[in-house]
Amino acid sequence: MSEIAKIEIEGKQYEFPVVTGTENEKAIDISKLRSSTGYITLDPGYKNTGATTSSITFLNGEEGILKYRGYSIEDLAEKATFLEVAYLLIYGDLPNKSELDVFTATITKHTLVHEDMKQFFEAYPAKAHPMGVLSSMVCSLSTFYPESLDPNRSHEAKDLTMMRLIAKLPTLAAWSYKNAMRHPFMYPKNDFDYCENFLHMMFAMPTEEYKVDPVVVNALNKLLILHADHEQNCSTSTVRIVGSSQANLFASISAGISALWGPLHGGANQAVIEMLERIHQDGGDIDKWVEKAKDKDDSFRLMGFGHRVYKNFDPRARIIKKACDDVLDKLNIEDPLLDIAKKLEKVALEDEYFKDRNLYPNVDFYSGIIYRALGIPTEMFTVMFALGRLPGWVAQWKEMTENKEPIGRPRQIYTGIVKREFVELEKR
Repeated sequence: MSEIAKIEIEGKQYEFPVVTGTENEKAIDISKLRSSTGYITLDPGYKNTGATTSSITFLNGEEGILKYRGYSIEDLAEKATFLEVAYLLIYGDLPNKSELDVFTATITKHTLVHEDMKQFFEAYPAKAHPMGVLSSMVCSLSTFYPESLDPNRSHEAKDLTMMRLIAKLPTLAAWSYKNAMRHPFMYPKNDFDYCENFLHMMFAMPTEEYKVDPVVVNALNKLLILHADHEQNCSTSTVRIVGSSQANLFASISAGISALWGPLHGGANQAVIEMLERIHQDGGDIDKWVEKAKDKDDSFRLMGFGHRVYKNFDPRARIIKKACDDVLDKLNIEDPLLDIAKKLEKVALEDEYFKDRNLYPNVDFYSGIIYRALGIPTEMFTVMFALGRLPGWVAQWKEMTENKEPIGRPRQIYTGIVKREFVELEKR
């Protein structure tokens, strides 16, 4: 017999089915709550509300578990390429060699963007934030591919749109950086793989040869995989709710990029660097700032330590720590901020105060350090996050459209004035 939940309202009892997920997660299906009782639930921030069922990502924050389509994040980061993971998220299974070859070849074929888009870049001021540029440019792709606007296209047409976007986002991301630097744009090179190509477009110059370091490529590949999806977070939910109106993929992903732009979401690794800069400008006294972090009456908080979802150790941090160490060792960079970061990491891993509270370095801490070491400007960090998160957004949009989910329409509890009489302008 299926489980049921009973709710008593005004002396009357109502029954609602209990839904159990494949990882034994429990949910009360209240889809008929309002029609049955006249009541709705109030859940600010949707912290306790499941807006959908999904077979893409499983996350258990209490036990530090993250899986894509049933594969552990540890296995994928160690053994897979980013494009393999992208295929997995979008289509449900890891590709065989033939499938991966076709997928890779199609993406490689579509890395160029229309030359007219260069005029858009040139119209932005040098100080334009790259996330604003990226969001606008992604949305504008729909004007170059008007066939993408039709929600009833064939599966083949939708697949082409998805692969076009995955192919072109690194180009748009790199060009947003080049635009800010007022450097000449570098076109994609099809003999490079996905990560190598992005690094080439970011850092190469027409007058000099740029050699892509395998250690850096490996670190970037891992970072993109670790950020590829993370269940129903703010930006992913945004993509799904925008897409639920049958908005095209480009518009839906553009909205997700805008949501990610917010400092409470995608700006965490940027906040890490800003914190390190603040400590450095104050003289670099680590002990002083650690004590400030421990003082409950002090507003200072260590950024990049602990996690909103993971109540123990962020599993992604365990993976990226080694890649971070490899990058710093290989590049042999002398940077006072990175020295401060290493000291803070040591304190957080050894100090009982932080260990007792599970305030371990998270993925944002290490990703911020890696991006800093690579010479990526702080305001580009969120663009890097978007580059990694794209396959997850695409997979979530695809799942939502294929399931024919209804348009998103949250309810509210009205708390405004009940009634007012209109007063003519001259009498106000």
